[in-house]
Amino acid sequence: MISAERRRRILHAVHHEGATTVRDLAERMEVSESTIRRDLQVLDKDGELVRTYGGAIALEDRTAGEALRAEVLRPQPATGDASFEGGSENRERPFDLVATTDRPLKERVATAAAASIDDGDVVILDIGTTTPLVAELLRGRDLTVITSNLAVFDVLRDDDAVRLVLLGGVVRRNYQSLVGSVTGQVLSHLNADTVLLSCTGVRNNGRVVDNMAVEEPIKRAMIEAAEKVVLLATETKFPGTGSLRLCSVSEVDVLITTEGADPAPLQLCRDAGGKVIIT
Repeated sequence: MISAERRRRILHAVHHEGATTVRDLAERMEVSESTIRRDLQVLDKDGELVRTYGGAIALEDRTAGEALRAEVLRPQPATGDASFEGGSENRERPFDLVATTDRPLKERVATAAAASIDDGDVVILDIGTTTPLVAELLRGRDLTVITSNLAVFDVLRDDDAVRLVLLGGVVRRNYQSLVGSVTGQVLSHLNADTVLLSCTGVRNNGRVVDNMAVEEPIKRAMIEAAEKVVLLATETKFPGTGSLRLCSVSEVDVLITTEGADPAPLQLCRDAGGKVIIT
């Protein structure tokens, strides 16, 4: 069982039962208790549940869980695993720091992305640090923007021209986003012309991946809700990081990148009928 599916099952168990233990989850999933502890560490950090000593409780009981955790939670040993199992890829840097990284490349991609949107469109702007730059360029236009990105919301909140739809969900303050089952449920009732999709990696074989388990189902729901998928990926995302598959470049309608991107996945996109824009 892959980590994304296992974590979905963990969340279902915790939300259904209110609380559960590491031992019980390990037996259900047929994995080691150490694997479950890493899963709970990731889910707790992402705001999906509250990790306690020996198990976890549902998010609705956060106050009690925080008190219990402060009193008896044992610190987890450091792990050298850099995969999405809970290693260094999930030690997420603050949004403001990530936003300044490779800013010129992101601005070039954002400019091309904004130009791909037609007036009157309904567009989904994904979680990430490039989409707020796109939002800046969409100000004043006759558009409907749907987002779970609080940085995008901040850019457009006072713009009378843009009809702004903010998706609900659990607030991830560190990364200025809304996630969780509520976000996915709302997206399932929406239809958009375009989604501007971000990722953390594009593999040589064309797989588009992300490294945050809490974001993966939201991004998939955004893809499902849109008629056209526009992937925003600077050259630094080739191959990038992440093990959670979002889609393939063959499923992308437009791929916007910069000059240093690996040509192999770009060609796979073209071969499937997609358009590649190199800025």
